[in-house]
Amino acid sequence: MGSAAELAAAALMILGFPALMLAALVPSVPAFTAAAAVTYLADHYLHRKGSYLINRLSKVRAGLSIRFLIRQLLLVLLLARLDLADGLVFYAAVACFIAFYGLQAPHGALVTLIRNRRRMPVATRNVDLKSRIRIPDAPPRRLLNRSAEKMLHLDLAAVVGVLVSAATDDTLAAFVGIGATIVLGTLYVVALMPYVRGRKTPPNAETVLAAVDDWLAGYQPETVLYFSGSKDSAYQVNMWLETMEQLDSKPLIILRERAILNNLAPTTVPVVCVPGGVHLMNMDLTNVRVALYAANVGKNIHLLRVPTMKHVFIGHGDSDKLASVNPFSKVYDEVWTAGRAGRDRYAIADVGVRDEDIAEVGRPQLAPIQTWQGVPEGRIPTVLYAPTWEGWDGDPGNTSIVLAGENIVKRLVTADPPVRVLYKPHPFTGTVSKEAGAAHARITALVEKAGAERATDVRFTADAAARTQARADLVRIEARIAELSGRGGDKGDEAEATRDGVVDVARHEEIARLRAEWNDAYWRSVGTFEHRVITGAEPRLYDCFNVSDAMVSDISSVVSDFIASGKPYAVTDSAELGVEEFKRQNTAVRAATILSNSAAELGGLLDAVRDPAGDPLAEDRKELKQYLLGPDEPTSIEQFNTAVANLALKAEARNVGQESRAATGAAEATTKA
Repeated sequence: MGSAAELAAAALMILGFPALMLAALVPSVPAFTAAAAVTYLADHYLHRKGSYLINRLSKVRAGLSIRFLIRQLLLVLLLARLDLADGLVFYAAVACFIAFYGLQAPHGALVTLIRNRRRMPVATRNVDLKSRIRIPDAPPRRLLNRSAEKMLHLDLAAVVGVLVSAATDDTLAAFVGIGATIVLGTLYVVALMPYVRGRKTPPNAETVLAAVDDWLAGYQPETVLYFSGSKDSAYQVNMWLETMEQLDSKPLIILRERAILNNLAPTTVPVVCVPGGVHLMNMDLTNVRVALYAANVGKNIHLLRVPTMKHVFIGHGDSDKLASVNPFSKVYDEVWTAGRAGRDRYAIADVGVRDEDIAEVGRPQLAPIQTWQGVPEGRIPTVLYAPTWEGWDGDPGNTSIVLAGENIVKRLVTADPPVRVLYKPHPFTGTVSKEAGAAHARITALVEKAGAERATDVRFTADAAARTQARADLVRIEARIAELSGRGGDKGDEAEATRDGVVDVARHEEIARLRAEWNDAYWRSVGTFEHRVITGAEPRLYDCFNVSDAMVSDISSVVSDFIASGKPYAVTDSAELGVEEFKRQNTAVRAATILSNSAAELGGLLDAVRDPAGDPLAEDRKELKQYLLGPDEPTSIEQFNTAVANLALKAEARNVGQESRAATGAAEATTKA
């Protein structure tokens, strides 16, 4: 239901219809009026909230239009039970509801047609289509947003008028209400008609695709980042946006799902969303020499089939999980890993990826992670608990949250000397396993309870003035970000967003600067001793890395990324493989404190944080960092750009060779002729 209020509204709506029938049979106009008001209001509330129940009702033949029809039929029944079946009001009401439902067909058809015509075959960002084709403004939002609900609610005038007439014997009220319903319904249909013809309709698919090809011919992209996935996987492409912005070659991002485009973070890189496989295969990508893939998905085949470019799997993380050695990876020309560990991982897995097809390019995304300098004087250590999610296969080794999470947090919040705990779970936590979702709820409660207790602990005091100023800064920064993000008005629909979706570079840079300021103000506002549960996009994971002195996590790319900081870390052996076997199977834990599900070993991690000079794993972490992530020099983005350039040369050499062979073959054929 989403909330107690939604549950209450759903119950009232469901119970309201039997009450309507009972009131009609009795008959009782006041009771019918009250029950009708409840069903109208509850229905409207649930639609406004987008309640899950609304979708379920439509699956059991109790959808929106059926509910309105039943209410109207019960009103007719009420009139009959009041012995008004021979009156003009009765016949007028029946005629009104029939005519009103007759208006539903053209209304629904027009709305569907408008939406279909304004759905672009290719949606874009940072692509200049405005100068190439005419894309008209979207219809006013009030016409299309929740249009079916709005149209059906126009019967309210007739229902009210008929009920007033039934209660007072005043037929005028009924005819006024009936007339208002029919007139308003007709006007709604008429208002939609201009948007299905003439200059208010976007160009057809062929025209749009031709305009995109014309832009591609002018822009001549050289390196493409290709991505397909669900809306929840948008983070996998978002992590590569800054890298794409820093490429020496001309970048382009190709997406396959509109949901991903809608969840894409702001970027200055041109973006083309091509839902149709045929449209993608017909696009002019002859200038592209390198295609980068962030995920192994079936739709990759639509670009992999293009021989004029080289195809590279870059992934969306680098860890010891099986996904990092997927046999599908051998379909690519090259696989790029962060460091030597990735190369060795493929060799050990023996899944068909050849060593000569692997390049080590570092991890450009790790540039914002700061190197540890020890716990600052006067501040208690901060420990980040960042477990990964439960995964699809039910393997207990995927996440520590179910078997060890509560033990870890309990030991951290009761540590002596004290530490601060930051709990940042994976956004997918609980989506597959109810046990994981329940454990997450309990851990959240533990951290929040410990935070409330610490707030009353006299050992911990905050600079009230500084925190007040920080919170004021947050409000100011958020207001400015909202102003910049909303400047120019919200895009009416996909067509308008495609037409006007060219980023303002100056505004984009200012927002980036403000987000950095927001992060600084956020941490100043919460104090250095306050336990926190951190969910959502902000603060970002790497920002949590930078304010932490140690981390507890699971086998995932989070661990590999954290190693870039040089800080102590612990990893939970939730599958209970044993320390030696766990280290043998998972490279990233070879410099970690290994935790059992009891988390009894956490003391070793905390000792390393409190006394870096006595940390027995410090040198191991330095060696492991280079093994996993590559050398610090040259920088990762320099390594990445070099790899792109080298592969582009290979693609060009292949294409020249093909042209040469084709020319030779043509010449031989001419000679023989």
